[in-house]
Formats: sequence, structure tokens, C-alpha cells
Amino acid sequence: MDNLARGCRPRDVADVMVSTGQYGMDAARATIDQAVRLRGAATERDASESPRAPAALHAVPTPAMPYIDTSSNRIALPDREVELLFVLKKPQVILLGNVLSGEECDAIIAHCGARYTRSTVAAESDGASVVHEGRTSEMAFIQRGEAEVAERIDRRLAALAHWSPDCTEPFQLQKYGKTQEYRPHYDWLDPDSAGHRAHLARGGQRLATFVLYLCDVAQGGGTVFPHLGLEVFPKKGNALWFLNTDGRYQPDPQTLHGGAPVVSGTKIIANKWLRQERYG
Repeated sequence: MDNLARGCRPRDVADVMVSTGQYGMDAARATIDQAVRLRGAATERDASESPRAPAALHAVPTPAMPYIDTSSNRIALPDREVELLFVLKKPQVILLGNVLSGEECDAIIAHCGARYTRSTVAAESDGASVVHEGRTSEMAFIQRGEAEVAERIDRRLAALAHWSPDCTEPFQLQKYGKTQEYRPHYDWLDPDSAGHRAHLARGGQRLATFVLYLCDVAQGGGTVFPHLGLEVFPKKGNALWFLNTDGRYQPDPQTLHGGAPVVSGTKIIANKWLRQERYG
């Protein structure tokens, strides 16, 4: 309560608590939520007794953000135990193991079959889907309610990220053959772009990204972060997570990333983007 009174952001207080290793994020958030409620009640009482109570006493509200609890090496979900393989703290990039079973990966790939078409990007001028020379893969979508296996994975990711499935985009599969790539780009939507503003109106900012690796790749095809000197290689069943914005929904320029060219084999991934609000 003292930290809140000094103007500290609730999320920053939670991050400090978790960094000590003494608290999980769920416990930290629950404690801070209680402190916010107690401060609010005290502030309302003081304001009723003194109409001139200073506005500085009120805590600055922090927007909700999806998050993954990194307080343990393993994360117990309702239907699966996920492994924490590495964590980069700023920007937050997390590699997770055992997110999907081999059978689930195969089922997702089989479901899309021959539905792939040339991948597109959203044009900055009007938001239309256009072919771009920097993205040479093929793509397919799985809409909500279309496949039981996708619904099961959707619920698992929601539990993992503490975020409603209603605030996510449909699964977007990407298939890369030899030499195919996606040159470095951002997943967040640029509010200064007329085309991106049309997409922002359908659910707000893309706060976080899941990249699900659905197959192994013989050579190449890593997910690269040029500003971070980081490359993550595909492994069937693993998932990569990263935040695209800060806690105030401001785009993070450090999250520039891309799909390196496949040298040998085929790479198939499923993207899941978490939106600020209900999508659609």
C-alpha cells in the first residue's frame, strides 16, 4: 500500500515480488489487487471526511496484460504440464516445452490438408491483405469451433497466458518449404498506419504472440530476433511466447523478429495472437 501511495505501478510491484523468487505471479497479483481495493476504500473514506483530499493519493490504474507465470520450472495446466526452457526478461521472450503432444501437432497439420494459399500481410495504406516479397510462405486458418483439437489447444493457451480465448485471433498456420522465409517484422499494429487502424478497431492491439512449432525442421527455419541476437530453432511440440508491447500497450521496437529461410525440410507453425479486447 505504501508503494502504491508513492505512485508505483501495480505491475512493477508484482514484477519485483516475483523476481525475488519468493512469490509466484498469481500470488503477487492477488496480494496487490487486495491492496488496491483496501487503498481505494481508505481513499473514499478520507475523501468523504475531507473533500480536499489530494488526487495524488489515488493509484494509477494499470491495464490488464496477459502473462506467463515463470516462478517455477514447470507449469501445471488443467490438462498438461508445460516446461519452461528459457526466459528473456526484457523484452519478454519465453520458450516453452511440451505445449502440444505429437498427436496434436499431426492432427492440426492434417486438418488443414491442402487448404494453404500464398501468405499475405496487411497493407499499411488500407489494411487489405496483399502478397509481400518478404513473406514467401503459405498460410491456412482454423476458425473458432472448427476443430476439437484446436479448441483444446486454445483453452490450454488461454490458461497458460491468463487471457480469454475470446480476446485472441484464430490460429494462423504457416508452411515454409526450402528457401522460404518471413523477413524481420513486427506483430504489433502501428496506430499511425491507416491500414493497421482498421485492424486495431477489431480487437485492439496485439499484446502477445504464441508461435507453436508443429514439426521438426532438418536445417534452418529458426525464429530470429535481430535486435536481441537470438534465434530459436523449431522443435515439434514447443511454443515460443513473446510480448509485443509494454504494460501500457505501447509497441516495443525490440520485438522485431522473422522466420529464417528453411535450408532443408519443411517448417509448419501455428501463430496465435492475443488482442487487447474481444476480437472480431
